[in-house]
Amino acid sequence: MPHKLDENKNYLQKRLEKLFEGGNFDAILLYNTEERDSNFLYLTGFRSGVFEYTPLVATRDSVHVFASQLEYDTAISQAGKGGAIEVHHFDREKDFKSKIGKMLKGKVVGVDYSFLPYSEFRRLKKISGAKRFVDVSKAFGEARAVKDKTELALMKKAIDITRYAFENVEESFARGMSEVELAGKFEYLLRERGAEGLAFSTIVSFGSNAALPHHMPDQTKLRENEFVLIDAGAKYGNYCADMTRTFIFRPDVHSTKYKKMKEIIEVVEKAHDGAIELMHEGEIAKNVHEYAANFIDSFGRHQYKGTFIHSLGHSIGIDVHDGFGGIGIYPGSKTVLKRGMVFSDEPGIYITGFGGARIEDDILIGKKKGIMLSGEK
Repeated sequence: MPHKLDENKNYLQKRLEKLFEGGNFDAILLYNTEERDSNFLYLTGFRSGVFEYTPLVATRDSVHVFASQLEYDTAISQAGKGGAIEVHHFDREKDFKSKIGKMLKGKVVGVDYSFLPYSEFRRLKKISGAKRFVDVSKAFGEARAVKDKTELALMKKAIDITRYAFENVEESFARGMSEVELAGKFEYLLRERGAEGLAFSTIVSFGSNAALPHHMPDQTKLRENEFVLIDAGAKYGNYCADMTRTFIFRPDVHSTKYKKMKEIIEVVEKAHDGAIELMHEGEIAKNVHEYAANFIDSFGRHQYKGTFIHSLGHSIGIDVHDGFGGIGIYPGSKTVLKRGMVFSDEPGIYITGFGGARIEDDILIGKKKGIMLSGEK
């Protein structure tokens, strides 16, 4: 399915304008290794193809992809009917100086220092003919922090797919199943609904494992009256979703343990919902984190003080942890929230040996408050 950039060059032009505005470079050179630079995806929107060791050159008004014989037809099919992206045949060993060097000779060239390995940087610097290289990673981070309509539509689709999986996964819960087994069933639901990939490795935690925020699924078996925490996300059109839900499997509603688990989930939900009210343009990110942390710390007899042990949120986009430098919602963050940014909102309570709960949604920064892209919980 073609990217929206295919249909309207204006999307691409606006992205180029954001990148080059105030920049101290004449052109940008991106160079994939065995992995694709996510900035390559930002400028091309390509959803198919590997594009190993594929250069991309961007100027203020054009994007050029230099594709090998293996990838040329794949690139052409996605480059846009209106010539939004120019695709060139490229032989890595023969064509760099004659094709790319010609475009870059004598220019100040922006390179993504945060992605490119030093060995490749040295090689490119030697053969590019550029006047000098400068770091363009911050410019990409700032451009990508505020999402355009195309990006938000793709993110909403990824989020809708993920929400579908959460709404149906409880049917798969069974006594004695393993965390690994449930992760597989959840990922099947994502694929069934149209996910093109996973945003990250699915987290499934049963019982006391839910006290470990980054626990990876293992052979732990599911038992009655226990937490089931799932943190997962679909990828669609290169864009990520990141959501978490916490369930209680076959609760014993008369037990003290159940009452404590239920209270923990309710406290986390209230912190989550209150934080959304502060996720508006002009707010300082640290204030949003401090609200959620203070709410949890001060609840009741302060029995959950110090149990929220991670940041409230991170930027989301092509990468599940999108952005640059210190962008995020955490203690001390100086990020000023802008309309169009998207952050996770994921407060949690974690009690070693007992378990924990986390509720997470992807929030669009709005004018007066945040907008939950997944709709109501």
